[in-house]
Amino acid sequence: MAMNTVLWLIGLFCSVLFVSHGVEASHLYYRNLQSLQSTSIPKNQPYRTGYHFQPSKNWMNDPNGPMVYKGIYHLMYQWNPLGVVWGNIVWAHATSTDLVNWIHHKHAIVTSEPFDIKGVWSGSTTFVNGKPIIQYTGIIESNQWNYQVQNMAVPKNLSDPYLVEWDKPAKWNPIMKPTDGVNASAFRDPTTAWKGPDGRWRTIIGSKIDRKGMAIMYRSKDFIHWIKARKPLHSARNTGMWECPDFFPVALKGMNGVDTSAMGPLVKHVMKVSLDDTRHEYYTVGTYDHVKDRYIPDQGSIESDTGLRYDYGKFYASKTFFDHEKNRRVLWGWINESSTVEEDTKKGWSGLQAVPRTLWLDRSGKQLMQWPVREINSLRAKRAILPSQVLKRGSVIKISGITASQADVDVHFELPKLADAEIMDPSWVNPQLLCSAKPASAKGKLGPFGLLVLASKKFEEQTAIFFRVYNNHGKYVVVMCSDQSRSSLEESNDKTTYGAFVNVDPYHDKLSLRSLIDHSIVESFGVGGKACITARVYPKLAVGGGAQLYVFNNGTQNVKISSLKAWSMKKAHIKY
Repeated sequence: MAMNTVLWLIGLFCSVLFVSHGVEASHLYYRNLQSLQSTSIPKNQPYRTGYHFQPSKNWMNDPNGPMVYKGIYHLMYQWNPLGVVWGNIVWAHATSTDLVNWIHHKHAIVTSEPFDIKGVWSGSTTFVNGKPIIQYTGIIESNQWNYQVQNMAVPKNLSDPYLVEWDKPAKWNPIMKPTDGVNASAFRDPTTAWKGPDGRWRTIIGSKIDRKGMAIMYRSKDFIHWIKARKPLHSARNTGMWECPDFFPVALKGMNGVDTSAMGPLVKHVMKVSLDDTRHEYYTVGTYDHVKDRYIPDQGSIESDTGLRYDYGKFYASKTFFDHEKNRRVLWGWINESSTVEEDTKKGWSGLQAVPRTLWLDRSGKQLMQWPVREINSLRAKRAILPSQVLKRGSVIKISGITASQADVDVHFELPKLADAEIMDPSWVNPQLLCSAKPASAKGKLGPFGLLVLASKKFEEQTAIFFRVYNNHGKYVVVMCSDQSRSSLEESNDKTTYGAFVNVDPYHDKLSLRSLIDHSIVESFGVGGKACITARVYPKLAVGGGAQLYVFNNGTQNVKISSLKAWSMKKAHIKY
């Protein structure tokens, strides 16, 4: 194919890193299990999601190269066609017209060439002159060890809106190699590229030197020949390997997204990295100096695992793309399991994708906001409404008339007596530890109040998402918790409790909570998307018709429900 048509698509996302004789971190590497399949997929699947994206079977991880092309949304993802643990990875490929219902196609990228023979890992899609190009990490085989390079893939037929066939031009691949002292086993996950005022393209690759995480920058005039910059776009000490970096602009005003190449006084920039050491992600908001090619986080930004996160629960290897057709930035993220490998083998699958979220900059300019894409609302069916009322201390109210195991619930609380809030202990600096020490069963003053989801009839099982409000020297602190400690009678499950401080003034803002409940996943959005927490839960009793939904207040002070609406959710159509 002529090189002026080599401007194309797709992405690869997070990966795993090979060192001399095996795999380092990222995903647990079960060498003896990577091709392990269930002998048969059970017909009764109480934990299969109804409207979250997941493959028909086997292991899934990072979303790769999401984009919209000729009115069609594309999602590629890391998938093991042979088993329920990480291994044998290909780029699976699905398309949609609405980000809700999906059709699978043949795999977009598989291992086939010397430059990716040992693995096709994560990457991103960039549009060049309106044509999509994929940059992805390939693993090269060597006599002694395997190392990481960056490759490109292009559509074979640009007139096909489904972009089913992809080509990996051997003439040019690999397009980036780990030279000039770059750690060859820590060199992966190219992000979406952007064009500078000088007309050159730029992209970044996740890497590290010792414990220093960094985003290595490359530049190109033609998107084929790339030159490494002398200095990284950004780096931070004691953060470890930066996987799945994402770097993009956000508008200073409004909720609209902007093209990845946008810059200037009307935008800020966001740097997101996935920390291989902790399996958490954090992001900072800052300024991009396009002259020096440096990213400078705003003063006060925390560059570590304790910084701002998209999601304070199970959420990793995330990737955004600019939806130019609806003028928004959309976020995808991989949700891994809380069940054991043995249980995953029994059910025949592992991992899924969070609901795609619209992302924009908060009016404060200090953090991002997130909300499920509006298309998800098309799945709302039967509705239940709870009238405005006082939620008295110690009360639990059942929400009836909907399917509680597959639902969307949105509740708004008002706090009439902030003066009665508990005093904030100065040692409470870690919200997750605070939520673990004070679960839903621990009475407070203003809280805990919120939702009990996937609850059994006698409350033996329940997942609680709630708020507490504290007085910190006259200023009020709101903590949002997702308590999984009683989510399942199965003791082998991961039942970690998650927490986040919410930057909100309860004097002027209602404390809203929206939870998307889908059999084994609960995605919760606090105060319009200022804090998000995703949980994976596997109850024994609260499945199907046995699942109940409640609103509760376990504080000593009354709170007011100003509104509560809940919907049964229809099943999305995913054709495999």
